Amino acid sequence: MNPQETEFVYGRMSGIARFVYETLGSTAANGDSNYTLAGYVLFAIVFIMSAVVYKLGFAKSLKFYQSLIIYVFLFLGCLILTFLAFFLPIVEGLIVAALILIIYRVRRVNDKKHETA
Repeated sequence: MNPQETEFVYGRMSGIARFVYETLGSTAANGDSNYTLAGYVLFAIVFIMSAVVYKLGFAKSLKFYQSLIIYVFLFLGCLILTFLAFFLPIVEGLIVAALILIIYRVRRVNDKKHETA
């Protein structure tokens, strides 16, 4: 891609996807671009954030094989979310969801401490 096309695509990307592709997708020493690694990193970020949101908000204590099945399907769903994360703020939304769930957990723990005291 020429620099003008690259800037057009980067200009339409969401914030974190653009950051990942600008830092990891930069041209290597031999002239090749490293967009594949950037794609894998974006997928890993989406999967990790989805797993954190699931664990904070929706996970129940299940048997190991049941949890494994859930995480396999979460992994497969994150493939689709990664394609959407290029141009939509998927990762940013997952970060906000994780922060809200963390705040909820902290407040719930504090309320339980005050009730027992």
